[in-house]
Amino acid sequence: MNVQDNLAQCEAMIAKGSTSFYHAFRLLDSPRREAVFVIYAFCRLIDDAIDEEQPLFSIDELEQGFKDLEHADGHFIWDSLRWLFRHFKLSKEPFFRQMEGQRRDLVVTHYETMEQLESYCYLVAGTVGEMLLPVLHDAPGEAVTKSGIYLGKAMQIVNIIRDVGEDRERGRRYLPLELMKRHGYTEEQFDRGEVNEAFRHLVDELTELSRSWFRIGLENIGSYPVQSAIAVELAAGYYSAILNKVKDNRYEVFTKRSIVGSLEKGVIYASVKRKYGKPRQNGTETAVS
Repeated sequence: MNVQDNLAQCEAMIAKGSTSFYHAFRLLDSPRREAVFVIYAFCRLIDDAIDEEQPLFSIDELEQGFKDLEHADGHFIWDSLRWLFRHFKLSKEPFFRQMEGQRRDLVVTHYETMEQLESYCYLVAGTVGEMLLPVLHDAPGEAVTKSGIYLGKAMQIVNIIRDVGEDRERGRRYLPLELMKRHGYTEEQFDRGEVNEAFRHLVDELTELSRSWFRIGLENIGSYPVQSAIAVELAAGYYSAILNKVKDNRYEVFTKRSIVGSLEKGVIYASVKRKYGKPRQNGTETAVS
């Protein structure tokens, strides 16, 4: 396949795997747009290597292919990654830390402290912010990098709240025991999937933590190119809205997945449009080579 075909495959992965991210970042100009798609696709493969019963790649295969990227072949992701590193000055380190974080799911299934949880959020999501910044920002300094990391961590807390039930079915509990004890919620209640006042207070604390990290994550949004700022604000808005849906669903995260519908996304889009002006529709125009 040629470069265009490879990048189209990456776009198909994000369109299928995350409608929120896709609808936010598809508004970017090329080649930033395609670069985000490549990063998402590789992170998706890393995540699937741990979570899926029959993944396309094992985590070891992905790590080895990434280490020897110039010679890796047999899948469109390798040519796509080579294209990415040719066009943008990215460090490989966040990608390796991302793999380290996903490997943690193989050995740590129940979290004890908030400190452990924040470390995990950085490895699996803060690193994504580090990957994206050289694509989305023209000169990401220390403050911008800090914000990008916090934005990723905020989104991971949303994932943890939304996916409590799914993760429990996989034998995982990301809700730290320290937090559960603080609110009087027991491990036995968690195992039963009990939603009570203690659980709601627990989720409320995590929700406020996530919202505080979203605020830090958007502190330097004014320094981004306009199209990047729009995409980041849309992604943050779509994702933080999941927290509202959890509350609307009476905190039932054990058996019900909180999804932000097209109507709610339309309201968020309209708010961002008022702030920045209507985002350009890129259509099929590309600047990749």
